[in-house]
Amino acid sequence: MNLDSLNNQPRLLLKAALRPVLGTRFQPTGFPDLGAATFDGPGGEKMLLVESAQSMANRLERVCWDDTANDWVAPLKGLPAVKVVDKSSAPLTNSVLEAHRLNSPYILEGKDRSFFDALRRELDIPELGAVNLRKLAAALLKYDINALLHGVFLAKKEIAGGRMRLPRALTAFIEAAGVSTVASGGVKNDAINPSGDTAKGFGNVPFHREEFTGTITAFFNLDLALIRGFGLGGKVEALLIAMALFKIQRFLRHGLRLRTACDLDLRDGLLTERPAGFAVPPLEDLETALPALIATALGEARDRFTTVVFEG
Repeated sequence: MNLDSLNNQPRLLLKAALRPVLGTRFQPTGFPDLGAATFDGPGGEKMLLVESAQSMANRLERVCWDDTANDWVAPLKGLPAVKVVDKSSAPLTNSVLEAHRLNSPYILEGKDRSFFDALRRELDIPELGAVNLRKLAAALLKYDINALLHGVFLAKKEIAGGRMRLPRALTAFIEAAGVSTVASGGVKNDAINPSGDTAKGFGNVPFHREEFTGTITAFFNLDLALIRGFGLGGKVEALLIAMALFKIQRFLRHGLRLRTACDLDLRDGLLTERPAGFAVPPLEDLETALPALIATALGEARDRFTTVVFEG
């Protein structure tokens, strides 16, 4: 696996054409009080946000975790993360799956303050001092490497006055172009009492449904300049790039069933927009290369989990 063509490049931009696995209709993400996010493109073309950047971050993280084993999937074993358990040591959650990663209340707001205090000591930045993001990056490499790719905001005044934040190095979203609305609906039938109290679940309940057709594309932006700016060295940079590519390829292989009515397929493979000529390694090559990259960047294989007990 050769990543040399990414040296000195500021961004890696990728895209992938998608299509429904059956038929032509699909259901986009919806937002409270808004519904589907439709908009006009620069040329007036009807566009639709199928999956937002925040949702895609969650999906790219999800394909990295084995729920049954409560561990990273095999190629990523040995990476650091924070696990949260209850007082009986049963697993509750972890920093890979929490929406705000290390800033999860289950990690920083419980009675167990051991990790919070250790993190505050390691960052060691006064409330009025300049924020040193390289110090934050070094702490994330030790405790939650996933946040180096997906960003984190430690919104705690006890930690540098709540100013410790790192933007996403890996950003993704899915859009559809040339969209048309497919309006439909149905009714929940109650054969026993059609006019029953619907507030209690009885009675016939008609509903409307809105789906879409259009040309669907997934976009991925890996900020290589930001990764180099962490100052963690070439071995860690190679690991982070390989991790990002693994997340993308695994999502495109295993993560495209976004919703019941939004089950997608990859059409023509993953294409590179920039830099020209870079070919993304296939998933199998990334799976083979990652264990050695982890060992080179972080040392010999071992459990690098930090455990926090959450009791409320």
